Amino acid sequence: MKKLLLHTCCGPCLIRPGETLKAEYEITSYYYNPNIHPTTEYIQRLETLAAYCRDNGYRLVVGDYEPQRHLIEVAGLAEARCAACYRLRLMEAARYAAQNGFDAFSTTLTVSPYQKHDLIEAIGEQAGEEHGVEFIYRDFRALYREGQETARTLGMYRQSYCGCIYSEMERYEKKLARAEREARE
Repeated sequence: MKKLLLHTCCGPCLIRPGETLKAEYEITSYYYNPNIHPTTEYIQRLETLAAYCRDNGYRLVVGDYEPQRHLIEVAGLAEARCAACYRLRLMEAARYAAQNGFDAFSTTLTVSPYQKHDLIEAIGEQAGEEHGVEFIYRDFRALYREGQETARTLGMYRQSYCGCIYSEMERYEKKLARAEREARE
């Protein structure tokens, strides 16, 4: 069976893609997510993923947590930040896959209807070409709700933003504006 390095953003997003891909591949989950902010959020997602991997027989490799590297990559790119973030994480996944004898790599980001699939696919293919390892793109969006329901049933931590500081600010934008307005009155 071919070996697949599956870049994994979080435990809930591994559920359905992992179940689908394990019919074809020996899967290793790769947690490399320097985009996640704050560190407490990173830890909570990692602990949830590690428990899920242990309970479901996935090997887990944890990359370095490099939030400074992510901040440098996306600084000043509020609108283009996703492409820079995907590039950082998928290039690192491709590098790791190539250096450690994997036949291919992929990402659980493709289960989310909130991610930019055209960018993920293009950047994944580019990363694969640069590092000499095949990128497997699968559109798992149809399985998103089912995976989230399973995560809820299992009591898994489920986050409400992608992880980056921009996304976190966006989710509180209205609340912040209201609080500032009320404080000034």
